[in-house]
Amino acid sequence: MEQRDFGTTGLRVSALGLGAGQVGDAALTEEHVGTLLNRAIDRGVTLVDTARGYGLSEERIGRHLSYRRHDFILSSKGGYGADGAEDWTPQAIRLGIEQALTRLRCDWIDLFHLHSCPPDTLRREDLLGALDDARASGLIRVAAYSGENEALAWAAQSGRFGSLETSVNLADQWSRHQVLPAAQDAGLGVIAKRPIANAAWRFSERPAGDYAETYWERLGQLDLNGVREAAGLDWTQFALRFSAYAPGVHSAIVGTASIENLERNVRIVQEGPLLLDVLTHIEAAWRAHGAEWGGEV
Repeated sequence: MEQRDFGTTGLRVSALGLGAGQVGDAALTEEHVGTLLNRAIDRGVTLVDTARGYGLSEERIGRHLSYRRHDFILSSKGGYGADGAEDWTPQAIRLGIEQALTRLRCDWIDLFHLHSCPPDTLRREDLLGALDDARASGLIRVAAYSGENEALAWAAQSGRFGSLETSVNLADQWSRHQVLPAAQDAGLGVIAKRPIANAAWRFSERPAGDYAETYWERLGQLDLNGVREAAGLDWTQFALRFSAYAPGVHSAIVGTASIENLERNVRIVQEGPLLLDVLTHIEAAWRAHGAEWGGEV
């Protein structure tokens, strides 16, 4: 698995990261989750991304990976859901980080993101100061922001963050065009979330309730099926290789509870970027249909 410098943060991350939202599902057995998490690290997946809102995810990462803490980069998110604090307050950040460390059974979080808060909240000096304090005290290594559109653009140019997490996929390229070039120039680390567009192609008709509705509609308008077929790729190969090798992206995180899918994703990313003529067709389709589409929060 290719390992990349994560901007100028001093960290290195794998081209494929593991989105650990699904491992927070209480229906999964501990044995299965432990196998999945350790298999990811064994395969060279060195970025694990979680959040306060992902069910049992943080505590399961702590239970099954704390003994391998030096083998991977840990990314989490917060600003809300801290016991004993109102959401989006300095106390919520401080207590949220401390409580996450307890659940994760470790002493530091490499990347801690303010999680999809709106621009007015993001700009608050008291919240930014709380992140600065957490970094100065060694509880986190890099202050980060996870989100889209105006808030993401502000975070990229503010000088207050070392990394960003944003949607980058075939059907969601606003940040790729509008933010990532400047983020790359500024030395920010970038995590691409939703790199396979929530697998919207699974549905023969417009889905409802699967966080794939907008992507399904957009993929229909982009009409990339012929390009994909000509390249001899299935949809997951086509989408994941596009996102993982998009300029400015350091790691593309795919969420899965399936060990089989994890192994497959590793193989796909190891195949390298899409060919230039394929990328040219994708870019032309985006310019024709998607230039006015914003990022999906």
